[in-house]
Amino acid sequence: MIVLVAPQMGENIGAAARAMLNCGLNELRLVSPRDGWPNERAQAMATGASREIVDRVAVFENTAAAVADLRRVYATTARRRDLLKPAIGPRELAAEIRHCGARGLRAGVLFGPERAGLDNDDVALASHIVHIPLNPEYSSLNLAQAVLLVAHAWFEAEAGNPAAVGGPRSATPLATAAQLLNLFEHLEQELDVSGFLRVVEKRGIMVRNLRSILHRAELREHEVRALHGVVSSLAGRRKDGRPVRRPSRRAAEDPEDGVPGPG
Repeated sequence: MIVLVAPQMGENIGAAARAMLNCGLNELRLVSPRDGWPNERAQAMATGASREIVDRVAVFENTAAAVADLRRVYATTARRRDLLKPAIGPRELAAEIRHCGARGLRAGVLFGPERAGLDNDDVALASHIVHIPLNPEYSSLNLAQAVLLVAHAWFEAEAGNPAAVGGPRSATPLATAAQLLNLFEHLEQELDVSGFLRVVEKRGIMVRNLRSILHRAELREHEVRALHGVVSSLAGRRKDGRPVRRPSRRAAEDPEDGVPGPG
């Protein structure tokens, strides 16, 4: 699926829908379109069958909500970032998305607004950065052009490899973007309380790098639940808010208290 974050022009939304249909994609989501929704210019640009894509568009207030149900999120960007994320091209992205599809996982590709692209907070929601290699002397792309390049790479991969790819599916699915975001916020809340993120100037990049580390782990749902428990235990709190009971060193080491000591 394609997710356009804060698109500025209705014409570009309509043109992106046409590019999607050219390549066999039909699910489009928007995050806070500048001129509101529905948009007459988008509908006028999306002629023919592509208008159905525009008519079915789902609109969200923020990017986190738009990707909450997805198992994999990819962010397109033309700029270098201070985030420790794997960078792939359109062909690698196509292979990744086909692999997700073979395992029954929903994936989405983020595209930023025309003027500035995705901001760091939006990129932090993704597991991978997608970079479209172009002439370094002139690499500016129209939003619909960028969507077409990515969608066409997927179309070629599908046409050349009609059979599903990938190994056997895991019994436990990958965590959704919403589940990951909930874990990130839980961890960051406790790090704020502990003072780990006390340097205001560095907090943003530290938070984004921590999220990148966890993204690379490709956490599954049960692993996210386990990490919630780890964070709560380290913070000295249980799910019900009561303090965690910590055994004393003496109790752990003294065999006379009924707990075997070392050796």
